[in-house]
Amino acid sequence: MADLQRAVDELAARLGRPLLLEDRVQRVVAYSEQNGAMDDIRRDSILRRRTTPEVRQWLRSAGVHEAPGPIRTPGAPHLGLLPRVCVPVRHADGLLGFLWFIDAEPPMPDALVAEAAAAAPGLALALYHESLATGLASHRELEAVTGLLLGELDAARQLIEAGAFPQAQAVIVQVARPRAAEPSDPLRLALEQGLLALRRRLSGHHPLHLVRYDHAVLLTAGAPVSPDELHAAMPVPVVVGVGRARPALTEAAESYREARHAAEVAARVPGLGGTAEWARLGVYRMLTHLPDPELHPGLEGLLGDAQYLPLLETLETYLDLAGSAVATSKALRLHRTSLYYRLQRVEELARTDLKDGGERLALHLSLKLARLSGRYLPRDMPGST
Repeated sequence: MADLQRAVDELAARLGRPLLLEDRVQRVVAYSEQNGAMDDIRRDSILRRRTTPEVRQWLRSAGVHEAPGPIRTPGAPHLGLLPRVCVPVRHADGLLGFLWFIDAEPPMPDALVAEAAAAAPGLALALYHESLATGLASHRELEAVTGLLLGELDAARQLIEAGAFPQAQAVIVQVARPRAAEPSDPLRLALEQGLLALRRRLSGHHPLHLVRYDHAVLLTAGAPVSPDELHAAMPVPVVVGVGRARPALTEAAESYREARHAAEVAARVPGLGGTAEWARLGVYRMLTHLPDPELHPGLEGLLGDAQYLPLLETLETYLDLAGSAVATSKALRLHRTSLYYRLQRVEELARTDLKDGGERLALHLSLKLARLSGRYLPRDMPGST
């Protein structure tokens, strides 16, 4: 509740107008300092934590429950009610509450109404967090999950004792990372909305979640959520990394570390299809930990020139397929003569010998490292991941 009150106070200060927040059955949840116009209805609502049935019926008849966005409601002198601006607070098309402003002395400018409407999704998330709490206040849950991912053993104990996660089940961590380049508040809000909507459908998995500045984290008990389901729940395009299951919640930090690395690889290697499981990353598991490795010197010039991209794609596919000319020709739909020509050109330009096992290994690893660094961006091709 402290998060909601803080959000209400900050919004009131930003708008310069007092406000009151109710839940969907019009019980008062939070309100700011009331330093403006006030009627008996506002005063009684704060004292009794709820409006009277007559006022609720009047406001319902004004259409506040059906309104998709801000609506101005007329005054009702016979009820002692001044005109109001109502901003419905919704999450995933569900009505969670109402944000109320008295629309008098002076009336509320349209620009401030629009600003209040822009703040409603954030309030919706805070309201929804409150409804998700299962014996553990939502802000305490977020603090505990944050500590858990940092490896704090006490955080796991806190979550288990609160009934938020079963003691005897394995934990799996998945990370959803937006494909958009720059983290932002709207992006973070979109991730939060997606995970909250998904949690409603995953109660049997005892889900926990956390949204950080550039990625979202989902923890589940027993089995991972289908990556397709996680992709579908996100309002923005993401890549998904999946960590290995750990036998106890106390080990969630290790699964989280793997899921973050897997998501990073998925973001940099389009051929993985947007989802990467740490257990199946193969050589990329090792390459992500190398500090500023040097690439094969013969590839440096080729990587910097777009005209050589077909040669690099051909080389990578050839090396991925263990140097099989037959398999490479089939995968690339390329005549054998054309394949040999391209490989010969690679040897000439990179000053290398593809018959040398050490050279082949160095070239292969260099191509994978160049993918991870973003220096090599091949087109999606069969067999080239």
